[in-house]
Amino acid sequence: MPLPLSGLLVVSLEQAVAAPTCTCRLADAGARVIKIERPEGDFARGYDDLVHGESAYFVWLNRGKESIVLDLAKAGDKALLERMIAKADVFVQNLKPGAVAKLGFGIARLRRDYPKLIVCSVSGYGESGPYAARKAYDLLIQAEAGLASVTGSAAEPARVGVSVCDIAAGMDAYEAILEALIARGKSGQGAELSVSMFDAMADWMTVPLLQHEGGKTPQRLGLAHPSIAPYGVFKTRDGADILISIQSDREWRALAEKVLGDAKLAADPAFATNVERVKRRAQTDGKVASAFGAMDVTALMDKLDKADIAFGRVNDAALLAKHPHLRRVSVDTPSGPVHMPAPAAQHAGEKRRYGAVPSLGQHTEKIRTEFGGS
Repeated sequence: MPLPLSGLLVVSLEQAVAAPTCTCRLADAGARVIKIERPEGDFARGYDDLVHGESAYFVWLNRGKESIVLDLAKAGDKALLERMIAKADVFVQNLKPGAVAKLGFGIARLRRDYPKLIVCSVSGYGESGPYAARKAYDLLIQAEAGLASVTGSAAEPARVGVSVCDIAAGMDAYEAILEALIARGKSGQGAELSVSMFDAMADWMTVPLLQHEGGKTPQRLGLAHPSIAPYGVFKTRDGADILISIQSDREWRALAEKVLGDAKLAADPAFATNVERVKRRAQTDGKVASAFGAMDVTALMDKLDKADIAFGRVNDAALLAKHPHLRRVSVDTPSGPVHMPAPAAQHAGEKRRYGAVPSLGQHTEKIRTEFGGS
């Protein structure tokens, strides 16, 4: 069966993370994605060299694409890009606001000349507004959008350890393009789309913002919960960190009796309800910590599982690599295959294959020939 976006051409003037996240998903769904790279390449190629010489970020986000090197300071390469856009269904770009217009590819002009074209611009703060011209990177947006204020310990804020602002913006762009493709199928008309990292993360911050405006500003608590106890991380005898979540008084009784082995505690009115346990959070957590600290992780997880207690191990990347629930896909790169986590969506009865990660300019000559560029 052909993939859902088979036959569609996407031209992307992209770099870094946000826009490549979007076009990677389009490629996964069957679209032909031509990635425009400057002569020195997408700078994400140089973020690290940890995937047998390749960048982890680049390998993750550029599977299934074709790479062409263009120097858009040259008239011939501009003309070639124009011919590519003329045949494209979707044009994605994440240059700083105004940059594509200076190159001669203003969005209004493209929409006028190619009415069926869907254009999507991805930026830090959008195409207009007081911060539009600011440079914006993931960590800066985490700070600016308030995410850091609810991430970290009580003592200090922390960065979310993956590029959530970039990823959120890229996935929002992917979603918007899919909607525009559906709309174009009904109206025959393309669309002008704009997605910003700030807007993507502000959307994710809706609950903390509404809580603040309702009179209760969220506080940083690390791996704990402001209104439930016990709900947090406890260390086992062999040094593993286990996060538990007790959502009801019935679960508390099960924890006390079946895991902590303390029937008296289960019946103690001072700890019988969540309200009372929160009042005595230090004592509650202390009792859990003492019991967990007397057990090794394997035995503890077995007890928690049998008692139907919600729990998770606080894994690091090394433990994730061996996780029994981790699904992987194999993707070819210029330096050999990489086995990476599989995309989250699973399609019943369909086993998808994922295209290779291109080397810099790998498809330049083929694409120049196809679109009439010398």
